[in-house]
Amino acid sequence: MELSILYRGPLASCDYDCGYCPFAKRRDSPETLRADREAMERFVGWVAGQSGDRINVLFTPWGEGLTRSWYRRALIELSRVDHVGEVAIQTNLSSRVGWTEEADLGSLALWCTYHPDQVPYERFLGRCGELRQRGVRFSVGIVGLPEHLEAARRLRAELHAEVYLWVNAAEGYTYEDGEAALWSEIDPLFAVSRFPHPSRGHACRAGETAISVNGDGEVYRCHFVSRSDPAERIGNLYDGSYRAALRPRLCPVTQCDCHIGYVHMPELGLYETFAGGVLSRIPAGVPPVSPLLAITSAPAITSASSAGTRPR
Repeated sequence: MELSILYRGPLASCDYDCGYCPFAKRRDSPETLRADREAMERFVGWVAGQSGDRINVLFTPWGEGLTRSWYRRALIELSRVDHVGEVAIQTNLSSRVGWTEEADLGSLALWCTYHPDQVPYERFLGRCGELRQRGVRFSVGIVGLPEHLEAARRLRAELHAEVYLWVNAAEGYTYEDGEAALWSEIDPLFAVSRFPHPSRGHACRAGETAISVNGDGEVYRCHFVSRSDPAERIGNLYDGSYRAALRPRLCPVTQCDCHIGYVHMPELGLYETFAGGVLSRIPAGVPPVSPLLAITSAPAITSASSAGTRPR
């Protein structure tokens, strides 16, 4: 069996101060950090012991994981496990990346989000350059807000052409066709993110070959289906009860607007688009981009509603 696991432990602290994020500049208590570390060590040990399966892992912490040594160690250890196909983490890339030299670069990948108002551009671009020099697979992304357009153009122009730069449609934001065309010049796959995907009653691999796991090992189909309903619990990772409950399921949610959710909808064909990098958001082939983009001031873009955003 091949299984993709989205893991999210107790960690809920971050070193950035994004205005839309409830975890900005939040500090976890020593007790929470200890619990998160113990949960991570248990999870890594479990994955390492599943030699009969092919497992892919994406760490999706509420906060920033790579500032914590146990997240870096987990990525290193899991990348070296023969039956792990891909192990990745969502990160703001604020930490040094020298630790990656200990990992198996055939399995490790990073999903990096650029926050223009949180980090000097040169520092972020420099980290991307170091990752490439070290041979680490990674993608880079940005939220498609009007004030980010100039930064996104500059980043696309200065990143190596082989690095995919994705653009997330800002949550609650309405893009006119002309506006969407500007972002599509930067990310040829922006159309996939532009509109939420109708999902209620649609087939999804979540709950069958992709699952969401918390620090206690509780298993749900994905991050976006309510966990307050006991019927949505699939089982537990550590007692093995989840395995018998894996089966095809239709999505109960009206729409899905997050890549880590809708990538698992077969009708979208994204497993083919991102073959080998489904969890790290790295396309199988480099999407074509426009010729070197001029670095100009972003034009005025208006919204039909207030844009609350999150780095999806």
